[in-house]
Amino acid sequence: MKRIGLFPGSFDPFTKGHEAVVLKSLELFDEVVIGIGVNTSKAYMFSLEKRIKHIECLFLDQSKISVQTYQKLTVDFCKEIAASHIIRGLRDSKDFEFERSIAHMNHEISGIETVFFLTDIKYGAVNSSIIREIHKNGGNISPFVTKPELLV
Repeated sequence: MKRIGLFPGSFDPFTKGHEAVVLKSLELFDEVVIGIGVNTSKAYMFSLEKRIKHIECLFLDQSKISVQTYQKLTVDFCKEIAASHIIRGLRDSKDFEFERSIAHMNHEISGIETVFFLTDIKYGAVNSSIIREIHKNGGNISPFVTKPELLV
């Protein structure tokens, strides 16, 4: 049976840290679905179409990676795509505390386990909120985002 992992997020934008987590997860899963959660009440900096195109372009040579969008509970989307695990990246202990609670709740309501990958040290300070702020103010985000030109 195929082992499918779901890496969920808004990915506004998809960072080098996200990219590293996906590549690490390929060692455990036959297929990785990057799931872009759509929240109609949230204002995104980058359009959904640009985020999809950006992520797809990063993994053109990886047949085991796909990008899909969803607008439901992450565990319900896991069931829809037959994902056995949720994939999450951890930068620090604050991420762990936050993600652990979500993982416990997801397991409680669905039985789906979460797998955590430690972010590479060089990406430990990278987060989408900071990158959006740099971008809004005309700064260079290329140290933190692969192929940022695809987002504009």
